[in-house]
Amino acid sequence: MTVDIAHAGNCSVHILKKCPLVYLATVYTSYPYGAEKAFRHAAELTGKLMLAGVKVFSPIVHGHPLSVHGGVPAFDHVLWLEFDEALMRKSDALAVARMEGWEKSHGIAYEVRVFEKAGKPIYYIDPYDLSFVE
Repeated sequence: MTVDIAHAGNCSVHILKKCPLVYLATVYTSYPYGAEKAFRHAAELTGKLMLAGVKVFSPIVHGHPLSVHGGVPAFDHVLWLEFDEALMRKSDALAVARMEGWEKSHGIAYEVRVFEKAGKPIYYIDPYDLSFVE
């Protein structure tokens, strides 16, 4: 279920803080500036959310270092989807960061479908000011 965010204003962080665990979807392979920049942008956003009191899990922030330093194949979608699905089941809400290229991301589209099917709330957030966007 996509949450109606009309007139949400700056209350996005307040709403996300109420969730026991938020799964943060960010673009990775479709990011026009490359995977490393996508990782850095996702890490910055995850940090902002954590410092604001949101209990957030970012598969990109967790996974990218495992690929770079741990030898886990970055683009093995079968491997990563199995792992990510376990975290999606545990998460209470999905926050989709509207970073450049997010609408082209097959991964984000999949994550949205999983949360919709589970009837869990989905929030679309501006990655710079953390406000909800449509």
